[in-house]
Amino acid sequence: MKFTIGFRKASEKDIDFLLDLRRKTMSPHLRKAGIFMSEEQHLERIHEFFGDSHIILRDRKPIGLLKMGLKPGSLHIRQLQILPKYQGTGIGSKVLTVVKKRALQLCVPVTLNVLLDNPARALYIRHGFQITKKTKLEYQMLCPLAVIAA
Repeated sequence: MKFTIGFRKASEKDIDFLLDLRRKTMSPHLRKAGIFMSEEQHLERIHEFFGDSHIILRDRKPIGLLKMGLKPGSLHIRQLQILPKYQGTGIGSKVLTVVKKRALQLCVPVTLNVLLDNPARALYIRHGFQITKKTKLEYQMLCPLAVIAA
């Protein structure tokens, strides 16, 4: 199935969508990790680095969130969330390809954190990310510039 993805900056008008997206994509993984967040905590997380938030569009319809920003020495994916009904359709791979192209332009690796039991880790590994550290809750991962440039 052919589809196009795009991005647009998130705005305050997207808050209801982002809250629903977060509930559907993060709550099950957070609960599994023993983290139970209130609506206020979810909203705080949405507003954190809000200027780095981009709505992922599939055929111009909002289906996810990419929140990324520059950290010293890396392009960091703060959040990548895709509505469950669109997961497993290649959208995550397309988004990561766009992120890696941007990192290549900036000449920096890509970093991210993923909860220990989140199946998205397999997607990241397929895209060349390596686990650099494991904490009680998550993996810290890095896609080296050499992998991006290959």
